[in-house]
Amino acid sequence: MDAFDNFWAVYSNLVLTLGTNALLALSIYLTLSCGLLAMANAAFMGIGAYTASLLTMNTATPFPLALLAGMVAPSLVAFLIGKPTLRLSGVYLAMATLGFGEVVRILILNTEDWTGGALGLNGIPQLTQWWHVALAVVLALFALWQLRRTRIGRAFEAIKEDETAAALMGIDVAAHKMLAFVLGAALAGLAGALNAHLTFFIGPNEYGFDRGVEILTMAILGGINGLSGPVLGAVILTLLPELLRGLKDFRLVVNGLILVVITLFLPRGLWDPMRFRRLLGRGG
Repeated sequence: MDAFDNFWAVYSNLVLTLGTNALLALSIYLTLSCGLLAMANAAFMGIGAYTASLLTMNTATPFPLALLAGMVAPSLVAFLIGKPTLRLSGVYLAMATLGFGEVVRILILNTEDWTGGALGLNGIPQLTQWWHVALAVVLALFALWQLRRTRIGRAFEAIKEDETAAALMGIDVAAHKMLAFVLGAALAGLAGALNAHLTFFIGPNEYGFDRGVEILTMAILGGINGLSGPVLGAVILTLLPELLRGLKDFRLVVNGLILVVITLFLPRGLWDPMRFRRLLGRGG
């Protein structure tokens, strides 16, 4: 028991970060599963983090309500910006959503009275417990697993495969894209709210371009052909820097090389059910 207590005292933040990163990877999995290359998840994470933090710091809002607000605020923003941006596709959508992320960052920097500006928010109450993160990940996985089995999930898959064919089959493409975008924003906001109340400090640079690319990398690395892929990618991308800590200055270089090798030789990600079925078929 003492060994576990010592481990938890040292690595509790890392373990809980695995959970919040898994939520972020699942948030972009949602949009990718509908064929949307949207890169606004880091911005939605920031909106959720600041919304929940300001509520708990300034109004003594109960933590569950603050988490709910941290999901609702980015969802509403996603709905508002989704109308014009979701008409775009591919790299144009990625550029537009990255631009939105930069707008959010600049807005945070210029509203110092509320957000602390470049200095960020300090002294956020550490309300996030391990079971909050575990429950959030389990509920997210269960909800997405159920969603994949519904008519909506099948419509997402059809849109991802061929948007024109999906529209000809009677699927409301615009409405389903908006739904995926809003749900992804809610998940990213939840991750941001939980993370803010874990680290007790947040700043605008945490939700910029680098974080957006990191979130996308988690999902692509693990694979977007199933729910296990994004979670696996989040775990690997979170643990790699810690596992390579002994390499000191070469840590980031080796980290990047590992990611490049995986991407080159496993383009569908680490978790690819089709590859496993082929291997089992050969073995049989």
